[in-house]
Amino acid sequence: MSRYRNLLAASAVLAAALVPAAVPASASPPARDDPAALRELRDRQDRAWAAGDGAAYAAVYTTDGDVVTFSGDHLTGRAEIASGMQHYFTTYLKGTRLLQQDERVRFVEPDVAVIVRTGCVLWPGETACTAEALSINTNVAVKRHGEWLYTSFQNTRIRPIEP
Repeated sequence: MSRYRNLLAASAVLAAALVPAAVPASASPPARDDPAALRELRDRQDRAWAAGDGAAYAAVYTTDGDVVTFSGDHLTGRAEIASGMQHYFTTYLKGTRLLQQDERVRFVEPDVAVIVRTGCVLWPGETACTAEALSINTNVAVKRHGEWLYTSFQNTRIRPIEP
């Protein structure tokens, strides 16, 4: 009986060693997406902002997404993001558009990207960021069912602390 157990144990070790080689390449984690997909997501967001369309702006977020605005408002979920941003677009941010100055994308997983951007809101007639409007934001994008969406956004005005 112990010989039988030893044979089973040896077979199990051999099988465990061979299984990874037998898994087809298509079963491996998805490759990191082309940054073009994330640029298109950002472009969709920018177009929604320029159009003043809260629903289109919210559509680039997961249904349970979070948006923390420069003023500290925390909008949770796509419906709240849509209504909160629509309020901003029809009042405080009417006629504005976004200008990105730089961007750093880091894939923490094949389907999760952390994106840190610097930019500003341009008011009607403006073509460049002012020091007062400059902000830095962090976006977390996730790829679900073949589509990249933001799941979290945090925006902070840049106000360096002087020594």
